[in-house]
Amino acid sequence: MSRLNGNRAQAQSEHLKVNVAILGAGRIAHAMATTLVKMAAAPRYTDLVAPYAVAARDGERAAAFAAQYGFPVSYGSYEELLADPHVDLVYIATPHSLHAEQGIMCLQAGKNILVEKSFTANAAQARELLAVAEASGLLCTEAIWTRYMPSRRIIDDIVASGVIGEVKMVDANLCYPVSGKARMTDPMLAGGALLDVGVYPLNFIDMVLGPRPIDRIVTSMTPYETGVDAHDAITLHYADGTMATAQASMLVSSDRGGYVWGTDGYIVCQNINNVEGIDVYNNDHALVAHHDVPAQLTGYEYQVADAANAILDGLTECAAMPHADTVRIMELMDQVRDQWGLAYPFE
Repeated sequence: MSRLNGNRAQAQSEHLKVNVAILGAGRIAHAMATTLVKMAAAPRYTDLVAPYAVAARDGERAAAFAAQYGFPVSYGSYEELLADPHVDLVYIATPHSLHAEQGIMCLQAGKNILVEKSFTANAAQARELLAVAEASGLLCTEAIWTRYMPSRRIIDDIVASGVIGEVKMVDANLCYPVSGKARMTDPMLAGGALLDVGVYPLNFIDMVLGPRPIDRIVTSMTPYETGVDAHDAITLHYADGTMATAQASMLVSSDRGGYVWGTDGYIVCQNINNVEGIDVYNNDHALVAHHDVPAQLTGYEYQVADAANAILDGLTECAAMPHADTVRIMELMDQVRDQWGLAYPFE
C-alpha cells in the first residue's frame, strides 16, 4: 500500500506530495512528463503532486528522459521502480497489449496506477486487472483525458438544462494519419484505429448517453495491410430508440467533431479529443450560446489531479471514470471487433 492512501491529513500536515512515476518513455510519456513539470510549478497543483521517477527497459533512455524533465530518479527496469517506496502513483504509458500485465505487476507491488487508454486490449484483461485492483484496495483508473476535462461538465450541464430538448442522436469522429507507428499497425501490440483513436468517439457517446441497453450494433472497417483496422464506422442502436454513430481512422484526418442532436436543438463540440469550444443551436440553426473551456496546462493535469486526490481520500476509482465505465467501453469494443472478425494474436 502506498504511504499516502487515505492519508490526506498526514500529507497536509507533513507537506507530502503524491510522487508520480512514469512506466515507459515513449511519446505519451513525454506528454505526461511535461504535464507533471507544469503541475509542480502551478499554484493549483504544486502542493498535490511531484514528478518523481521514470522507468524504461533501456537505462540510458530512462536517464536521458529524467534529465530532460528534471525527474530526480530513473530506472533501467520496471522492477526497480516498483521497489522504490517513495513511488505513490504509476502512470502506465506503454502499448495496450502490455497494460494488464504491467498494471497487475504494479498493484502487486503496492502501487496505485493510472493506465493510459485503451485500458487493456480486451474486456477479459480489464476485468482481470480490476479484480486485482479491487482486492488490493489501491487506486486503479483509466487515463482517458476527455473523461476528466471541464468540457465534460459543460456538456452535461447543457443537456441537463433541457435547452436542446430530449437527446435522440449523437455523432463523434476522430481521425489522424498515424499509421507509421508500430503501436498502431502491429497486431501483437493490439494496434489499429479502434483502441487508439476510436475509443474517443465511443467515450464521447457514452459520456452523453450513459449506460443504457444497446439493441444492435452495426459496424464495418477497412483493414490495414497488417490486418488491424484502418478505418472504422460504428452505429449503436439503443433500446429506447436513441442512436449514435462513431467514425475513426488512422490514415486520414477529420474535423474531430462531436454532435449531440435533441428535439429542440443541438450541440457542436469542436475537437472531441481536447474540446476547444462548445456551441449550442436551436432548431432554426441559430446560435443560442457559445461556451469556452477553461485554460489548461496541457489537458492531462485533470486526470492526474483526480488520481492524486483519490489516493489521498483512500478511493479505489475516480468518479470521472469508474471501473464500470471502463469495462463497458472495453466490452463494446470487443463486440465491435467480434463483428469484424478481428482478434489479436495473443487472444
